[in-house]
Amino acid sequence: MSPYLVILTIAGYFGLLFLISWLANRGHSQSEAFTGRVPWYISAIAAMGAPISGVTFISVPGMVAGKGWSYMQMVLGFVVGYFIIAYVLIPLFYKKNLVSIYGYLDDRFGISSHKTGAWFFFISKILGAAVRFYVVCIVLQSLVFAPLGIPFVVNVAVSILLIGLYTLQGGVRTVVWTDTLKSLCLVLSVVLSIVFIAKGLGLDFGAFVSKVATEGNPKMFFFDDPKSGLYFWKQFIAGIFMVVAMTGLDQDLMQRSLACKNQGDAKKSLITTSFTQLVVIFLFLVLGSILTIYWTGHLGQAMPEKSDDLFGLVATHNTIPVFVGILFIVGLVAAAYSAAGSALTALTTSFTLDILQADKKQDENKLTKTRKTVHLCMAVAMGVVIVIFEALNSQDAISAVYSIASYTYGPLLGMFAFGMMCKTQVRDKFVPIVCIAAPIICWFLRAWLLGSFGYTMGFELLLVNAAITMLGLFLLRKPQEAK
Repeated sequence: MSPYLVILTIAGYFGLLFLISWLANRGHSQSEAFTGRVPWYISAIAAMGAPISGVTFISVPGMVAGKGWSYMQMVLGFVVGYFIIAYVLIPLFYKKNLVSIYGYLDDRFGISSHKTGAWFFFISKILGAAVRFYVVCIVLQSLVFAPLGIPFVVNVAVSILLIGLYTLQGGVRTVVWTDTLKSLCLVLSVVLSIVFIAKGLGLDFGAFVSKVATEGNPKMFFFDDPKSGLYFWKQFIAGIFMVVAMTGLDQDLMQRSLACKNQGDAKKSLITTSFTQLVVIFLFLVLGSILTIYWTGHLGQAMPEKSDDLFGLVATHNTIPVFVGILFIVGLVAAAYSAAGSALTALTTSFTLDILQADKKQDENKLTKTRKTVHLCMAVAMGVVIVIFEALNSQDAISAVYSIASYTYGPLLGMFAFGMMCKTQVRDKFVPIVCIAAPIICWFLRAWLLGSFGYTMGFELLLVNAAITMLGLFLLRKPQEAK
């Protein structure tokens, strides 16, 4: 595929992004950059695609050959998790009229806990966003930058600059409307890719279904080995709490729900999202099956060393119509750039309001300058992390994302759970120590269980991490005052 065709495709998509960013924010104040107000159905469409990054677009289809459709076990847990967010967290956040959700920790425990939560979100999001965006940078390197003799660092710098520019002015309204565009482009690109690849195999609908069922490795449920990381109950339960932590306690993803006009609309948006995500992930898994069939069966090729490379290899192969390659680029760019832009906006909001607390100290003009400065700093930090990850990465990207999340979101889940389940006050100044200690203990525990018993602690590590955090907070409780 010509690198110049890829560049034109990306340029066209970015033209749309800049237009939407401008239209979404005409006549709106700076304070609305942190909040925004949109109809619930727009929020639902945006939220449907929001968790789907370049990692999902690349890694989920690629993992089918080795892990079947096991990812759907976790996605079923996501549905339950979305209901918990809608009926437990949303009423809490709207009742307290929060712009940044970590303001709850200040109200519940104190400023030290508030800043600890914000810092853990900052670390979680910048690492997770960097891993997600790393995937698109690798693909663009192979398709565009390497053929033109341009090094990976320049690739990252250009990509981050584009994201920083289109999100710099917009804030949350830009995020929601560009995520809506992303969701529509994403679904369209996946569906059309399936259709064209199936056509390349000469399959009608009935033959296509039969081929996927017999040769596409569509095994979904794994009940046979509790020690395995693919065991159903591990995946399902982890999916529940993973979505509560990574969506309900994540400023990036919750800013869409908080942009709704009221909590009723926010609930409708989340419940709609939970079911539409089932459909979207199902499409990704079907795509993974047909990609595997085409690559290994039709072309007789061995699976690539990194499963994340599979979609790109098939989409840009000379036996596939060029239009499929364009669809691949549109879907990848829509997923990756929108997710990275959303993460930058959320990082800017949390750092400005939670850590710097600039909204309490500055007028609107100074707050505008502070927000833009923080935004650019976040972009630079993300670029640095991407370059570092490129040098260290050795696993499929989606596993890397969830592994990072298990360590960094665990303390956040533990803090919020303890705050809502117990009325006890804690010694606020010692909370950071507990939150740092919990992931470290988990790392040693995971290694010990694997070495001593052969037990693979998968995504349930998140729950153990949260439980250790809650135990630490319980030990920090203040004595009850005598009445």
